[in-house]
Amino acid sequence: MAHMLKKDRVTGGSRKYQREPSKPETVMPIYTQTGLVSPFGELGLNLTDSELRETAYEILVGACRNTSGKPLTYIPQSEKTDRAPATLTASPSLQRSLTSTAASRVKKALGLKSSPSSKRRADGGESVSEGKTKRSVTVGEMIRIQMRVSEQTDSRIRRALLRVAAGQLGRRMETMVLPLELLQQFKASDFPNQQQEFEAWQRRNLKVLEAGLLLHPCVPLDKTDSAPKRLRMIIQASLEKPIETGKNSESMQALRSVVMSLSCRSFDGSVSDTCHWADGYPLNLKLYQMLLESCFDVNDDTSVIEEVDEVLELIKKTWEILGINQMLHNLCFLWILFHRFVTTGQVESDLLLASNNLLVEVEKDARTTVDSVYSKILSSTLSSIMGWAEKRLLSYRDIFDSDNIESMQNVVSLGVLSAKILVEDVSHNYHKKRKDTDVARDRVDSYIRSSLRNAFAQKLEKLKSSQRSSKGKKNNLPLLAILAQDISELAFSEKAVYSPVLKGWHPLAAGVSVATLHSCYGNELKQFVAGISELTPDALQVLRAADKLEKDLVQIAVEDAVNSDDGGKSVIREMPPYEAEAVIVTLVKDWIKTRVDRLKEWVDRNLQLEVWNPQANKEHFAPSAIEVLRIIDDTLEAFFLLPIPMHSVLIPDLMKALDRCLQHYVSKAKSGCGSRSSFIPTLPSMTRCSTGSKFHGVFKKKDKSHLTQRKSQVGTTNGDDLFGVPQLCVRISTLQLIRLELGVFKKRIVAHLGNAESDIADRLGKMFELSESACMEGVLQLCEATAYKVIFHELSHALWDGLYIGEVSSSRIEPFLQELEQYLEVISSTVHDRARTRVITDVMKASFDCFLLVLLAGGPSRAFTLQDSDIIEEDFKFLTDLFWSNGDGLPSEIIDKFSKVVKSILPLYHTDTESLIEQFKRATLENFGSSAKSKLPLPPTSGQWSPNEPNTLLRVLCYRNDEAAAKFLKKTYNLPKKL
Repeated sequence: MAHMLKKDRVTGGSRKYQREPSKPETVMPIYTQTGLVSPFGELGLNLTDSELRETAYEILVGACRNTSGKPLTYIPQSEKTDRAPATLTASPSLQRSLTSTAASRVKKALGLKSSPSSKRRADGGESVSEGKTKRSVTVGEMIRIQMRVSEQTDSRIRRALLRVAAGQLGRRMETMVLPLELLQQFKASDFPNQQQEFEAWQRRNLKVLEAGLLLHPCVPLDKTDSAPKRLRMIIQASLEKPIETGKNSESMQALRSVVMSLSCRSFDGSVSDTCHWADGYPLNLKLYQMLLESCFDVNDDTSVIEEVDEVLELIKKTWEILGINQMLHNLCFLWILFHRFVTTGQVESDLLLASNNLLVEVEKDARTTVDSVYSKILSSTLSSIMGWAEKRLLSYRDIFDSDNIESMQNVVSLGVLSAKILVEDVSHNYHKKRKDTDVARDRVDSYIRSSLRNAFAQKLEKLKSSQRSSKGKKNNLPLLAILAQDISELAFSEKAVYSPVLKGWHPLAAGVSVATLHSCYGNELKQFVAGISELTPDALQVLRAADKLEKDLVQIAVEDAVNSDDGGKSVIREMPPYEAEAVIVTLVKDWIKTRVDRLKEWVDRNLQLEVWNPQANKEHFAPSAIEVLRIIDDTLEAFFLLPIPMHSVLIPDLMKALDRCLQHYVSKAKSGCGSRSSFIPTLPSMTRCSTGSKFHGVFKKKDKSHLTQRKSQVGTTNGDDLFGVPQLCVRISTLQLIRLELGVFKKRIVAHLGNAESDIADRLGKMFELSESACMEGVLQLCEATAYKVIFHELSHALWDGLYIGEVSSSRIEPFLQELEQYLEVISSTVHDRARTRVITDVMKASFDCFLLVLLAGGPSRAFTLQDSDIIEEDFKFLTDLFWSNGDGLPSEIIDKFSKVVKSILPLYHTDTESLIEQFKRATLENFGSSAKSKLPLPPTSGQWSPNEPNTLLRVLCYRNDEAAAKFLKKTYNLPKKL
C-alpha cells in the first residue's frame, strides 16, 4: 500500500482550501447510506452489523494468533490501562500518543496527510523502540475500540483462543472453523447475563455457520450431499433449545461432524487442509468490510486513524481465512473509503481523493484478472460508484461551484475511471466493437452536454416563471433577449470554472459546452423566428441578442480549440449559424415592402381624390404630395431607428422601393394631362386666297361679330376640371417640390450613415434615379402641356380662331394679349418659382407657334396683303413685349432665341408676289432637283417653318391676297379657293 500515499489525515480538507470560519462552507448535498446500494449484495440472513463486526473481530484475533512469535496471552484490565493509548477516546483532533515510523505510508498512498501529533511523538515522549515493543498489544487494543468490541467480549475471545490453542497445539487457524471452536469453549456461565447473552452469542455463531456453509459456500454444495440438510436441522433445533456445548456433548459432536464435512470440501473433491467457512462471497466481503471500517476513528467518522498502516498490516492476516487477496482488498477498501465519504455528508474531500488513488490500483488489477467472481464484484462496485458520480456529474452545475471545484475534479476522476474500467476491462464486447472509443472523453462529453442542457432549461424556466409573475407589467426586454444574455454569462462561467477541470479528460470541454448551449438556444430561436410575421422591436432585440450570443459562443469554441487536433472543426460543425443577421435582413426587407406597399395603396387611393386645388395651401402644392413626402420621411426616420447593424447595407433596398413608389406618384400625377401634340389643331388643307371685297364683307357681318362676342374664359374655364390650367400649375409645383425633396432626403441619409461607407455618396447619387428622372420629365411635359393648353385651348378663340379673321386691321392681337396676361398672372402666382420661367417660356413658344400657324395655316378665312405686313410685325412685337415686360419678364436672350423663326418668316410678308414665286421655284428645284423643271411638285408640310423651305413659301403665297398669287396657284396646283 505504501506506493499509493500522498496526503494528510482526513480532517475536512487540506488547510490550503479551508475558508474563514465566518463564511458558510459550501459542501455537496448529503446522501445518506440509503442512497447507495451495496455492491456486495445481501446475505439473505439476519446478521446485524454488530454481529458481523464481532465475528470479524474474532477472526482478526484468531488470525493474529497464527503469526504471533509467542503465545497470545490474556492481559488483565489493570495492566492494560497503562499501555493503552491515552487518546483512544480522544477529541476529533486525534492527537494520539502512539509513535510509528511507518504510520504515514498508507496515508500517503491514499492521499491523506499526517497530523502534527505524529511528528511530535517522533520528536519526544517514549522512544521508537519502546513503541515497537508495545505495538501489537496497543494496535490490537485500538482495533477493539474502533470495532466497538467491549473488554469483556475481547477477554472472552482471547480466553477461548488460548483454550483452543492449548487443546490443538500447532494447528493453524485456517484449518479450524472458528465459530465451531468458540461454541465448544463456552457455556452460559461465561456470560455476564448468563443464559440470555449466551443464547444470543450461540445464535450468532450458528448464523455465521449457516451463511458461510449453506447460503454462501466457497465450494458449491452437492445436491446429493445430506450434510447441508443435517446442518439446517441442527440450526433450526437450536432456535428452540440451545445446543449443549460441552466437549463430549452429542449435539456438539453432531454439529462438529457436519460442519467439518462441509468446510473441508475442495473444488476437486479432495479433503482440504483449509476450512472454507468464511471465504464465500459475499460473506467474506461483509466481514472484511467490518475490519476495514476500523481504519476510521470511532470518535470522528471522517478521519482515518494515524495507525492505519499497522491496522492494515494486522487485517491482512485475515486474508487466508476470508479468501481475500490484494485485488479484493483494493476493491473492498475503495468501497469503504467511497462509502464513508458519501455517508458522512461528502464534506471530507481527502476521502474522495483516497478513493481515486485506490481506484487507479483497481484499474491495474482489472487489467490482469480473469477471475469471474472478482469481475462480478468489480462490476457491481464500480457501477454503484459510477451511478453515484454520474448522478452529480450529469448536472454538475447544480452540485459544484468555484468553492468546491476541487471535489468536482475527484468526482469526475471517480466517474470516468469507473466507466473506463467497466467498458474496457469488464465488458466482453469492448475489444470486439469499441477499440477506437475514448471512454473518458465520451463520458465527460455526456456530463457536459447533460449539465448544460439542465442549466439552460433552468434558466429558461426561471425566466418564464418571472415573466408569468410579472404579467401585466412593462418588460423592457423580451424573454429570449434576456435568455441570450444569461446564456452568454453561463458560457463564460463554464469556461472559467468548469472547463479547466474537464479539459483533463476532454480537450474540447469548453467547445462542447458552448456547442450544447448554442443548440439549446438555437431550438428556442428557431421556434421564435417561425412565429415572426413582421419586424417588431421585440423581434429585433431577440435577433441582435442571438447574434451577440453566437459570436460569444463561437469565440469560446475557437479559443478552446487552438491546440486541438482538428482545430475545433468537429465542434464548429455542431454549431450551424443562427443566421440572425440574415433573418434581420429578411425581416427588414419585409418591413420595407409592407411600408412601401401601404404607401403605394395610399398613393392610388388619394390620387383618385386629389383635386389639385391651388387654394389647398399657400404653397400651391397638392396635399397628397405633401403627405407622401411626410410618409417617406417618417419611413426613413423609422428605418434608421431600427436597432440593426446593417443600415448601410439595406438602405439601397429601401431607397429603390421608395423611388419606385415616388415614380408611381409622379406618373399618376402627370397622367392624362396631355402634351404639345394634344392641343395643336390639325392643319387645314391648303387653299388659295379669294380676292375681292365681297368675301371680306360677308365674313365681317357674319363671323367677326360672332367672334367679338366670345368672352375670356380665364378663371372660369375648367373650373372643376382636374386638368384645368390652375390644376396643371399645381401639378407642376408638386413635381418640382418632390424633385427638391429628393435632395433633402439624400442629405439626411448621408447624415444618418455618417462615414459608415466610403462610397456612400457615390451610391446615394444613383438613388431616386427613377423618381428624379420622372419629375424632370414630368415638369417638362406639364409645362409644355400647360402652355399649349393655354394658347391652343383656353385662348384659341382669341388667337387661333380670332386673329386676322377678315380684315387684318380690325382683328388684331390685343384681345389675345389681354387674356394671355391674365393667364400669365395665374401661372406666376401658382407655379413654383423654380419652374415658373420654364412654364412662361413654354407659353411664349406656344404663342409663337400659334402665331405662325395663323399666318401659315390659318385657313381660307385669312388673307394678307403687302400692306398688312406692318400690322403683323407690330402685333408680333406686342406679343414679344408682353413676355419681356419691360425687363421684368423673360430675359431678352430667351425671347430672341424662340422668336428667331417667326422673325425670319415675317419679311416674306413684305416681299412682292413675283419675288415670292421666284423664291418658291428656286427652293423647290433645290429640294426636288431636275424632276421639278417640267412640273413643280407640291411640297409636303414638314412643320419646320423656314423662309427657304418650299412649303413655307407656298403657304405665304396661298394667303397672299392678290391676283398674281391666285393665278400661279391655280395654274400650278389647281388649289381650291375654299375647303
